[in-house]
Order: sequence, then C-alpha cells, then structure tokens
Amino acid sequence: MKDVHTKEDIIRRCREMNIEFIHLQFTDLIGTMKNVSIPIEQLQKALDNEIMFDGSSIDGFVRIEESDMYLYPDIDTFEVFPWAPNEARLICDIYNTEGEPFEGCPRYILKRAIMRAEKLGYAMFVGPECEFYLFKVNEKGEPTTVSNDEAEYFDLAPVDHGEKARKDMVTALKKMGFEIEASHHECGAGQHEIDFKYSDALSAADNIMTFKMVVRVVAQSNNLHATFMPKPVFGRAGSGMHLNQSLFRDGVNAFCDTSSPDGLSDICRSYVAGILEHARGFSAITNPTVNSYKRLVPGFEAPMSIAWSHKNRSPLIRIPAKRGISTRIELRSPDPSANPYLALAAVLSSGLDGIERGLVPPEPVSSNLYDITEQEKTLRNIRMLPDNLKEAIDLLKEDSFLMDVIGEHARKQFIHAKEMEWNKYRTQVTEWEIKEYLSKI
Repeated sequence: MKDVHTKEDIIRRCREMNIEFIHLQFTDLIGTMKNVSIPIEQLQKALDNEIMFDGSSIDGFVRIEESDMYLYPDIDTFEVFPWAPNEARLICDIYNTEGEPFEGCPRYILKRAIMRAEKLGYAMFVGPECEFYLFKVNEKGEPTTVSNDEAEYFDLAPVDHGEKARKDMVTALKKMGFEIEASHHECGAGQHEIDFKYSDALSAADNIMTFKMVVRVVAQSNNLHATFMPKPVFGRAGSGMHLNQSLFRDGVNAFCDTSSPDGLSDICRSYVAGILEHARGFSAITNPTVNSYKRLVPGFEAPMSIAWSHKNRSPLIRIPAKRGISTRIELRSPDPSANPYLALAAVLSSGLDGIERGLVPPEPVSSNLYDITEQEKTLRNIRMLPDNLKEAIDLLKEDSFLMDVIGEHARKQFIHAKEMEWNKYRTQVTEWEIKEYLSKI
C-alpha cells in the first residue's frame, strides 16, 4: 500500500480498515512460505520485533537446543488480503536472540548478495515469468492432474476454461500492489502465465512468493488446484520461471551500450559470462527438485545447453530485442519450485563474479541447439546443465564460490535436504517400472 511508510501508518490503516488478523510471513530454506498469525491486539508487539517462534520446527533453520527466533516485519510489505479484507500480511526477516540476522534466512542471503552489488555500484532489477497449471479437484477436494481445458498457447474462451480464474487472479494481484503486464494461456493444456512488472531483486523475490500464494488461493476459490510443479504431466510442456535481469548504475541501465553493434555493454557480457560459468553449480538452487530435471529435456523449449543467443530460445540465456532502459538478459532454466531468494542470490552473485573477474563469454549461438550433435557441442565447448538432482547437488558442492554465497549454515541444511530428497526418489519403485518390467522379467 502506497500510503504505508511507518509503523504508525500500519496501525492507522489497520484501524481504518477494521483489520482483525495480521499474518507474519517468511520463507523456509526449501522455498515454502510459512506463517504466524496474530490478532490485531498484538500488532504493536510485532512491529517492535518481539514476536518469537520455534526455529527448530522449520526446515533448514536451527537445532532444538537453539530454537528461539524472532520475526522482524518489513513494513514496506504490508498488504491486505483481497479475499479476506479484515486480514493483512507482513513479510518478515528472521533474527536470532542476539538481535543479529539469522544467516540461514533466505531473505537475508539475498540481501547479502544485493549489498555486494551495491558495493560495486549496481542495483539488480528482475522481471520473473511464472508459469503454472490449473487442474481439477476430485469429489474430496483433492488435486488431480486432470486439466480443466485442452487449450493451447494464447487460446481464449470458450476454449480456455481457465480464463475466469486467471482474471480473478489478476484482480487479486492488482489489489495487492502488482502491476500486471499480461496474462495468457500457455502451451500445455491447463497451463497459464501471468507476467508482472520488473522490480528490484528483493521485491521481486517477495513478489514471487506472494504471487504463488495468490494464485493458489484464487484457484481454490474457483474449485481448481494451481500447481507450480515444473513437470506435472508427461508429454506436456513444463512450467518455467524465466528471470529477466538487468543491472542499473546511477539510474542508467548498465547492460546498454548504444555504441556497440548489438547494443550490449561489456558489463552485460561479463555478467552473462559469470552466469554461464556458474550455471551448472547453481542448477540445484534454480531447479531444486527431482521433478525439475524432467522439464529440462528436448522438445519443450526448456534449455539444456549452457550458451547464449540474441534471438534463439534453445540456449540457457536469451537477449530480448529491446534496448535502452529495457536492455536485459533472460535466464531460461529456473523453474517455480525454486526458493526465489536463494535463486536470485545465486544468479546475481554469479553475474557479479563475471564482472569482477572481467570474464568474456563465448560467441553467441544462432543454431537450434536441440538439433546439433554431441560432437558439435564438444567442438564448440558447449557444456550441458545437469541431468538430474543428484548431479546438480554434486556440482553445487564443487562450486566453492556459490557455497560461500549461500553461507555455511544454509548450504549444509540445503544440501542435506536435497540429498534426502534424491535418496527417497531413487529408492522408489514407479508405476512405469511396473508396466515396463513386471511381466517381462
């Protein structure tokens, strides 16, 4: 809300709007939104950073013997829920009992990366593109993988049965301060995309978490289930979270250089080179689930090759055509299962590493990378993204730079959680295996 700037403003607005409950939201290390709800009578206590919670109960936070943690609300994130006008939320940072930021708080990890950029004179701006599926629910209200339409890219009603739900989502998002740029049906049956305006990196991560919450709540009110699972249905397009990025310096887009043939600055090129350098390492963060790697396969416009291009959509990075203030890069590998705070911290830090080291990217590619042979890729020194979560975890552990970006506490907890996930997956016997082998062996 634009008229909220101080603690007193929040108290005043709550009084004027008859707010009864405040939801103190934060995100765990895996990327799940958490919430502590308080009655309005406890608002002053919350604004004074006096609300505690048990950190040992949250994935990736602290041990049981050091469980007390504090929620520090960010007053700039105050918003009223459109579906519950007597309830509002504040996004919080996590602090320890000594009054220091908790080093395992994903929001703090991103703030550290932002501070690094600021020391170099840069501010990161991000425009995310979050795709999702809408599925029907069964008679018990449980989610299915049955699509509510068979529409395709840019189709409209009556073929697009999700149009009403999508409009309701846009309306709710606008009421929560989002500037919506476009919404449309995506390639897969039941798949959708809603694009909102770019913002600074911290706000972008907050917005992604808020966006996912709003989409799920509004879908439920339409008797549908919204999922950000990267690949919910075999044979259909996966859901990505493309990250459009730019760096600004003194209010000027540092990626733009009108004197260069392609309009890109050396800063932009080094930033691209840094991302290409660390792409295999940060894949476990930008694509953090077993299911993520079932999206990164040929035939669905999801990238697998670590390369860049001005127009081609098959490499990891694409440079959209607009120049001037709109000059940006589009990182196409991330998916919406990622913790956006960790993902943006890893990507921003990788790009800054390229700038600080003066890295130069390889020549951009114009050919369709899905069609060239493995031998051609080897000759052109084009590396591939990891094939699965296990490989991605191992590559993250090998990237000492990214391990430092995440920090000692978070990297131990994140890697432990992801290795457990992989072990659970690899020991499962799937329906595919039963159909493939049971009667043959």
